[in-house]
Amino acid sequence: MSSVDSQQRVLSGMRPTGKLHLGHYHGVLKNWVKLQHEFECFFFVADWHALTTNYDDPSGIEQSVWDMVIDWLAAGVNPGSSTMFIQSQVPEHAELHLLLSMITPLGWLERIPTFKDQQEKLREKDLATYGFLGYPLLQSADILVYRAGKVPVGADQVSHVEITREIARRFNHLYGREPGFEEQAEGAIVKMGKKNAKLYRTLKKRYQEEGDMEALETARALLKEQQNISLGDRERLYGYIEGGGKVILPEPQPLLTPESKLPGLDGQKMSKSYNNYIGLREEPDSVAQKIRTMQTDPQRVRRTDPGEPEKCPVWGMHKIYSDADTQEWVQTGCRSAGIGCLDCKKPLIDAIIEEQRPLHERAREYEGNPDLVHSILQEGREHARDAARDTLEEVRAAMGLHYR
Repeated sequence: MSSVDSQQRVLSGMRPTGKLHLGHYHGVLKNWVKLQHEFECFFFVADWHALTTNYDDPSGIEQSVWDMVIDWLAAGVNPGSSTMFIQSQVPEHAELHLLLSMITPLGWLERIPTFKDQQEKLREKDLATYGFLGYPLLQSADILVYRAGKVPVGADQVSHVEITREIARRFNHLYGREPGFEEQAEGAIVKMGKKNAKLYRTLKKRYQEEGDMEALETARALLKEQQNISLGDRERLYGYIEGGGKVILPEPQPLLTPESKLPGLDGQKMSKSYNNYIGLREEPDSVAQKIRTMQTDPQRVRRTDPGEPEKCPVWGMHKIYSDADTQEWVQTGCRSAGIGCLDCKKPLIDAIIEEQRPLHERAREYEGNPDLVHSILQEGREHARDAARDTLEEVRAAMGLHYR
């Protein structure tokens, strides 16, 4: 696989936390469903990552895996359009993690912002373990083992993609300069033919001397079209134009995803830890009960008191679920006390239950046929392992671990 092709590959994963909620649906899963039709997508269950904080009690991980995967399928993640698998069933993740640990400076891991944040939030747990310190490196291995060019993340996770880019850069710098690299690269240019060779050299000069990013992109496109050079030569020329060596591990780019704007039942971020969530496949009666008992604008003590929608968590949900006419009805009715809080909540209840109906239907198919879920994950594992083995073969060879 060439590094240019890596730009069409997306990698994303979730820790198995059990059944998901509507915050996951609007913040992650709807985006996955969209991406699977635009890119080659690998979606994995990060069960090893779950052990970094739950190593002392892993009893709930297995059931959480199945519950979460069924939620993925119910939400529309399609095994025919994406590759779904469990991280621990692809041991190449662990091997690449080990090999990358040989070259990763300790300080890089210690400076990750979430390292200290998580230690502070989970003070009741003993997180003075290598697994916890090294989990950003395992995340990097998760990405690099598939040579994924794009990683969908929220703004708070960009630092994890950045350290992955630094690790890939360091690896390529250490191991991409094979003996005779420049001679082989120059030989590959000749194989392109006079016209293309001249164009490549011109683009290389413009990029290296003027920093012309358009020239770099044009050169990448030119290399992708070449039929008379090998995959290895293409990789050499890709690295040569950037002034480095052969690109073995392409640097991924963060694919920023909009933060879920769906608030929890109390107006805070929807979270199981806050117990303010509506499950992705919550029963209709439970949805209705949770919405009816949601807190509202504290100024509306009596039905005749006017309210302010912007101070009410219910309005935050209307902005996601209601059309313009309904939103106008809420704004006017609340401020004039023309509608009560239960009136305001009724169309929201209906909209959420309607959204969840097809999710319940799809989930029932998989809950009633666990063998089908196992089969999907088995097929995904085989596809994932094929891609990961290709990467490890090159990595081992570059590090001098390729034995005949």
